[in-house]
Amino acid sequence: MYNLAENKYNFSLMAFPAASICNLNCEYCYYLDKRNLYPAENKFKMSEKILEKYIKQYLDAVLGPIVQFGWQGGEPTLRGIDFFKKVIELQQKYLPAGWHVENSLQTNGTLLNDQWAQFLKENKFLVGISIDGPAALHNKYRKDKLGQGSLSKVLAGLEKLKNYQVDYNILTVVNDSNSQQPNEVYNFLKDLKVNFMQFIPIVELDQEGDLTARSVKPIEYAKFLIKIFNQWITDIGEVYVQIFEEVLGVYLGRQANLCVFNSECGKGPVMEYNGDLYSCDHFVDPEYKLGNINDKSILEMMNSKKQYEFGRAKRENLNQKCLICDYLFICNGGCPKNRIIDTGDKCKLNYLCDGYKLFFAYIDVYMKKLALLVKQQKSPAIMRQEMQKIYKEKWDVGRNDLCPCGSGKKYKKCCL
Repeated sequence: MYNLAENKYNFSLMAFPAASICNLNCEYCYYLDKRNLYPAENKFKMSEKILEKYIKQYLDAVLGPIVQFGWQGGEPTLRGIDFFKKVIELQQKYLPAGWHVENSLQTNGTLLNDQWAQFLKENKFLVGISIDGPAALHNKYRKDKLGQGSLSKVLAGLEKLKNYQVDYNILTVVNDSNSQQPNEVYNFLKDLKVNFMQFIPIVELDQEGDLTARSVKPIEYAKFLIKIFNQWITDIGEVYVQIFEEVLGVYLGRQANLCVFNSECGKGPVMEYNGDLYSCDHFVDPEYKLGNINDKSILEMMNSKKQYEFGRAKRENLNQKCLICDYLFICNGGCPKNRIIDTGDKCKLNYLCDGYKLFFAYIDVYMKKLALLVKQQKSPAIMRQEMQKIYKEKWDVGRNDLCPCGSGKKYKKCCL
C-alpha cells in the first residue's frame, strides 16, 4: 500500500536554468525540442525567484548532509555566470549547519573562459563535458548553429578547466559512427588526460517511432564496450569508466548508482526553468509532469503517488525474457525509455538487451575476480596483473576460432 507520508530520501534533482536553449545544434539531442512544451515563452531563463524557491525546497526535501545540485540543459552556461554566483549565495543562505553542497555542471564546454574556470574552481564545481571522440567522430553530429564542427571550441574550454585545475569528466554519446572505433575514442580521451569517462548509448526514435540511423546497434554497443574494457583492465586505478565501475559495484553487492541499472526509477527528477518538475529527464512530457514548485513543494511532489508509481513501474513491467535472464541482477531491464522491442509479451524488451547480455557475459569472469580482489584489498597493480592473466587465456585463439567476445562469429571476422 502506498504511503502518502512526506518522507525524505536520497534523490538527485537536475535543474535546467536555461531550459533546452543551446548554442550548438547536435543532431541527436533529444532535449532541444522540449522548448515546444512552452510555445508562448521566448526567454527561457530561470528567474531568481524560482531559483531561491528551488534551492530552499530542495534542501528541505533531501536527507543530507551531502546535497548534490546538478545543472544541465540545453546549455546551462547560457544563463550567465552571475546566475551561478547567485546559486552559491542562496545555497549558503539555506544550507543547514553541518551540511555540504556539491555542484555539478554538464556543458558542451564551448563557452568556458578564464572567468568561468576560475569561478568553477573557487566553488568546487564538478564539470561534465561532452566529447564523442576525435574530430571526425565528434564533429559528425555535434555541430554549431552554422553547421560547423564544435570540437576545437570544446577542447579550448577543456584546456581552461585544466589550467585552473577544475575537476571534470567526459561524457561520450555512443552512436552508429563512433561505436565502430572504440579504441580510437578511448585513446583520444586518454591523450586528453581524461581519467573519468561515461559512455552513453544513443537509442533514438523518429516521429514515426522508427529507430534513427544514428542509433547504436545493440551488438555494436557491446563490442564497443568490450574493446574499451580490454584496454581499461591495463588502466585500473588510473582511469574510471562509469559503466565498468557500476557493474563491479553490483558484483560487490552494492546497489547500482547508475539509474539505468537501478531496480527502480524516480530518483533523477528534473526541474525546468519555470519550476515545473518532471519524473525524469528522459520523460519530460506532460504526462510525467509532477507539478510546479510555485504550487507544491518538491518534497510533496517526490512523495506523490504519481512519482511512486513511475519508479515502481520499472521493475513491475519486466519482459518475460528479463525475468529468466542471468543478468537481471545487473541491468534490471535497463532504462524504460529503451523498452521498445515487441516480443509478444505484455511488456516490451529493452532495445539494448542483446548487447547488454553479450557485454555482461564477456566481463563476468573478470568481474568475479575483480570483486574478490577488491574484498581482499589488493592494489590496482595486482588487479591489472590478474586481469591480464584472464585476458591472455581468453584471447589465445586462432583466426578461425570463435571470437572470444562471444558474438558467435569467427575471430578473423569480428574483433581481430
